[in-house]
Amino acid sequence: MGALDEGNEAELAARLAVSERHLRRMFHEQVGATPDQLARSRRAHFARRLLDDTDLSVTDIGFAAGFGSLRQFNRVMVAIFRATPVELRKRRRRADRLVADGGLALRVPVADGTNVERRLAQLAHTAIAGVESATPTRYRRTIDLDGDPGVIEISSAAADAALLMVHVPHIEGLIHLVSRVQRLLAGDPWDPFEDDIRSAVSGSDVLDDLVAAYGKPVGGLEQFGLSHLFPTPTMLAADPIGRTTSRSRQLHLARPQVQPPSMHH
Repeated sequence: MGALDEGNEAELAARLAVSERHLRRMFHEQVGATPDQLARSRRAHFARRLLDDTDLSVTDIGFAAGFGSLRQFNRVMVAIFRATPVELRKRRRRADRLVADGGLALRVPVADGTNVERRLAQLAHTAIAGVESATPTRYRRTIDLDGDPGVIEISSAAADAALLMVHVPHIEGLIHLVSRVQRLLAGDPWDPFEDDIRSAVSGSDVLDDLVAAYGKPVGGLEQFGLSHLFPTPTMLAADPIGRTTSRSRQLHLARPQVQPPSMHH
């Protein structure tokens, strides 16, 4: 998506030897947005990080993020985050800044035969407290995006699509995130390791305890019913605590399947 930082859709289409119309259609089918929309969102999310993490002036940040004018900078930030750059700078220390904006909305096409509403109901039935929050019509979960926490929201949009709302600190790798959502809606697990742990223990209370004990806390998401990332293999493999209670023994039985990532290449 960085190709559009210095160019436009026409130039990108020419580089790929396709028409602009075909380029837009490909992007819409894959991520539910046009190349220009993704490029604007990429610049806006980069600017948001600079507003949060640096003391650069708003003017410097606008031009550093690739906006042609302060008017354009303000217009795009309001459209995406529902706040001006100055307003975002003032609330940068808020614990809920991950979801303080409206998120990036994408229309995600689903495979033929996929019943989005039925799948959302299934996900609601098996939701892990803290990691997932779901109703029969909306599913939310925390995600790890290259080491940074994020949140996705999925709801039914139409017979052949779902509405995905993405709350992430950056949108690099967005196409892979959308693909995972499509596979999730088709019936696959979000993460194979997480699915293995689900299969290894019995009872939702055990999974809730595991998340509370080993999952990485993510603050500011209480209004969404979310609080943690699902624990990684390394977190579970390094468990130093003795297992004595009945519930804890179930977690212990799952641990022999957990192997930390190999240090060899």
